[in-house]
Amino acid sequence: MYFYVVGVGEAMESRRGGPADCYREQVTNPPAPQFSVRAEARGDIDAIHALTAAAFGQVDEAELVDALRASGNGLEGLSFVGVLDEEVIAHAMLSRCFVGDVPGVCLAPCSVWPEHQRTGVGTAVIEALLAEAARRGEAFAVVLGHAEYYPRFGFTPASGFGITLHVDVPGDALMAMPLAGEVPAGALAFAPEFGV
Repeated sequence: MYFYVVGVGEAMESRRGGPADCYREQVTNPPAPQFSVRAEARGDIDAIHALTAAAFGQVDEAELVDALRASGNGLEGLSFVGVLDEEVIAHAMLSRCFVGDVPGVCLAPCSVWPEHQRTGVGTAVIEALLAEAARRGEAFAVVLGHAEYYPRFGFTPASGFGITLHVDVPGDALMAMPLAGEVPAGALAFAPEFGV
């Protein structure tokens, strides 16, 4: 897009019919910062803890991420980060869950630094993470979260698949989706670290 910059005196001269020594300058919008998405590395752990605490405004979810990673219920290679200028600005992980005796993955927690929210980085991290889980042959994913946000990834109410949970949660907050297989019916069990 081009803008023509004309000084006040020059504009007046132009309107009077005299010569106008206009100067043209090309003004462009700088490109939006480009972030990258990759698997979590060992050196990211402290940054992930800090951003998760900042995103949720408390340390509970950050400690949950650490506990899932330590127990092995946070699945190795299925914890992804969004990086901008070598800074970790987003994170999402998948942990092991079961519907009956069928293993699947649970998406949670998902975090983005507050100043980078609504930039698309969280969506990009989640999409890449779910794609990798499907590539690895994980049959299905579940999430307990905002009913307005997660359907964009393909999640629908878990009740539609016949999934039940032993605690009372809003029906539209518990969602599931197929990945590399089918979503089974039955009782959902999260990793013990969730305390559910």
